Amino acid sequence: MSLFDQSLKQIQEDLHKKELSVTDLVDESYKRINEVEEKVQSFITLDEERARETAKAFDEKRGGEVGSLFGMPIGIKDNIVTKNLRTTCASQFLSNFDPIYDATVMKKLQGAETVTIGKLNMDEFAMGSTTENSSYKTTRNPWNLDYVPGGSSGGSASAVAAGEVFFSLGSDTGGSIRQPAAFCGVVGLKPTYGLVSRFGLVAFASSLDQIGPMTRTVEDNAYLLQAIAGHDKNDSTSAKLDVPDYSKALTGDVKGLKIAVPKEYIGEGVDPEIRDAVKKALAQLEKQGATWEEVSLPHSKYAVATYYLLASSEASANLARFDGIRYGVRADAEGLVDLYKKSRSQGFGDEVKRRIMLGTFALSSGYYDAYYKKAQKVRTLIKQDFDDIFEKYDVIIGPTTTTTAYKVGSMIDDPLKLYTNDILTIPVNLAGVPAISVPCGLSSEGLPIGLQIIGKYFDESTVYRVAHAYEQEAGHYKEKPQL
Repeated sequence: MSLFDQSLKQIQEDLHKKELSVTDLVDESYKRINEVEEKVQSFITLDEERARETAKAFDEKRGGEVGSLFGMPIGIKDNIVTKNLRTTCASQFLSNFDPIYDATVMKKLQGAETVTIGKLNMDEFAMGSTTENSSYKTTRNPWNLDYVPGGSSGGSASAVAAGEVFFSLGSDTGGSIRQPAAFCGVVGLKPTYGLVSRFGLVAFASSLDQIGPMTRTVEDNAYLLQAIAGHDKNDSTSAKLDVPDYSKALTGDVKGLKIAVPKEYIGEGVDPEIRDAVKKALAQLEKQGATWEEVSLPHSKYAVATYYLLASSEASANLARFDGIRYGVRADAEGLVDLYKKSRSQGFGDEVKRRIMLGTFALSSGYYDAYYKKAQKVRTLIKQDFDDIFEKYDVIIGPTTTTTAYKVGSMIDDPLKLYTNDILTIPVNLAGVPAISVPCGLSSEGLPIGLQIIGKYFDESTVYRVAHAYEQEAGHYKEKPQL
């Protein structure tokens, strides 16, 4: 049995009693990485020497006051900057980029006294749904190595599912935490926009991106969010709100809870096995005292088109900074324009170029009003749909994805099909509300299915309450891949 099969509470108790050391935890992490990393390919960069030094220092200080996540091994998605630890965004453009500062979430993790094991693989600049768009390696799903782990936080999900780290951080722009969490059978939360600082997150689409926790259980997820949430003066989009104690929400009580189930989320296009699993989950919550009704999110059918116009437009602006001059790889060129052209042509992969071109077109003269401005108006309508439902209901529940994980290579040449598969996660980012994916069973092929629970703005406590009550009763978190 792995040390990581235990709860955070139990491990912290054993550390306090000195029945376990931080070095033991770090040893467990690197031992498991040595056993399975060649198969799953979760990491781009490992930081073993510094991790062991940190573990040794933590062991020497035990006995006094310690951080809330003391000694816990964590993996970090490679678009979150880490001081003196290479941050590539899985792109050749940043293959030599060693940041000189830490992201705010990294400073908060240092305050909580975690141990960084390494940087995790992802789709290049977080653009993709399979982690096949990484310019370094293709991450595999621990449940079946022939299948993708999802994306763009595929490395973050696979590392937790494979037991390489206790938990990880991912980022979610259109479902990039929740979709890989569903594919890999772990818990992944996209917080309310503004709850977690984006300072130090390499921007893809600034009005959509959020950093969030990926863990084995809802309880662990709540502890990790507690550590990274809160206002940050370095982030102008950071909300000035007090962070509640999320662990107090984990009561197991959902009596009287009102659940909305959008008919668009369980209708045509959703795999029948997934639909059945979601209905079983709703029946379980009914047994526990909740009630549910079918509702409509009428503008969700426009979400994919709206998202890709807005996200690509913001990506076009954000990625303009990668010019071969300030940081990153510089191409051999003659003259300034040639330097821009060659550096960007050689540094960016196909998917990144595709989105930059789409975004530049949508923002260009003569097309701005027809595309970008109209997409912003539709985004407002999508947000209004959520506002209307949350006037009557506590949470919205449906599947996280329309299908289970798909085979490596089966979708990469059909970007439009890949884009439409994000239809159940994208509306959440457009509205800015919080949502979690928790395991709700396995398909006939033995692949995990995810249940998505969506909450009101800054009401992560209720999202956690429902997710935890369901998880503990259903017990799917106990199922693990056999690598």
